[in-house]
Amino acid sequence: MDLTLILDRCKEGDPLAWEALVRKYQSRVYGIAYHYVGQVEDARDLSQEIFVRIYQNLRDCSGEEMFLPWIIRISRNACIDHLRRRKARWHGKEVALDDIAALPDHGRTPADQWAADTRKRLIHRALKELTDLNREMILLKDIQGLQLGEISSLLRVPLGTVKSRCNRARVELARKVIALNGE
Repeated sequence: MDLTLILDRCKEGDPLAWEALVRKYQSRVYGIAYHYVGQVEDARDLSQEIFVRIYQNLRDCSGEEMFLPWIIRISRNACIDHLRRRKARWHGKEVALDDIAALPDHGRTPADQWAADTRKRLIHRALKELTDLNREMILLKDIQGLQLGEISSLLRVPLGTVKSRCNRARVELARKVIALNGE
């Protein structure tokens, strides 16, 4: 179903359209929440809170092309609010691979799967060691796939600042991966 049609029907109060919208974006919203709070249950609760905010502010959404950045902005702000309420910053902890890995690809050999899982764990460990600012840049640009201009408007910083922050974040991530891989 076309996103514009879903949004229009949601604004008219269609519960089936709202369900379709939630199903379409629930994993993305959960992923953002999980990357910020680092705990499965907190991320689930926060995802529900985010969808309540989305529903309450749906009339403010200006159109299909701005919907994803709008949803990410709401998600990010809800996560920051949550962290402020907890009076703590995001802190990493060891997470079971089952919690972060997608469904297994049965087409791979066990050795291939093991190598891929090892790389994922290495990247996840390296992400936890990044500064909050650099982790957020990687999350928005590389994990959520936002364009630099979208990140600029989301964070309300100049485009050049976003470019340099993204570059610094990638360099820091690469250094952390290399250091952790040498252990």
